Amino acid sequence: MTQKELLYMEDAIGHSQNLETILTNSSSAMENSELQAFLYELAQRSKNEGERLLKVMEDIANEG
Repeated sequence: MTQKELLYMEDAIGHSQNLETILTNSSSAMENSELQAFLYELAQRSKNEGERLLKVMEDIANEG
């Protein structure tokens, strides 16, 4: 993995984590239960995406 690709992956993971935090906080602030559940699900999806990206990086690191 090139340095540029590594930096891109780190940025993508960071963006996923930031989005998860924003969506979780927004979900907690909602009074509408449907909207709260929707934002919470989006937060979980963002968390899963960050975890998948991290796993890809770990798999690549273990190959070398």
